[in-house]
Amino acid sequence: MSTPYITIGLLILSNVFMTFAWYGHLKDTSTPLIWVIFVSWGIAFFEYVLMVPANRIGYGYFNAAQLKTIQEIITLVVFAVFSVLYLKEPLGWNHLVGFAFIAAGGFFIFHKWG
Repeated sequence: MSTPYITIGLLILSNVFMTFAWYGHLKDTSTPLIWVIFVSWGIAFFEYVLMVPANRIGYGYFNAAQLKTIQEIITLVVFAVFSVLYLKEPLGWNHLVGFAFIAAGGFFIFHKWG
């Protein structure tokens, strides 16, 4: 497999873990906060296990700004899916427009200027 596919695949998996670590506990707010913190740290460990190699593998093919931009766009997509499917929260047009503006920033990061 080529570097971009490996990098993006690892970033997607990493963001799934990150999203559950940060937001998965919101469905059940009765769990004590200290327990939620430790469980979230445990889940976040797997996020780091995937994120660090993704950045290491991708760096060189992508520059740091491009890696961060890819990661942010993936984060938005994963979060949007998570929000709708897991938290059962609707995405409004304003969310989609806001996400689109952020994703459009990728154009400026990846476009070759002059």
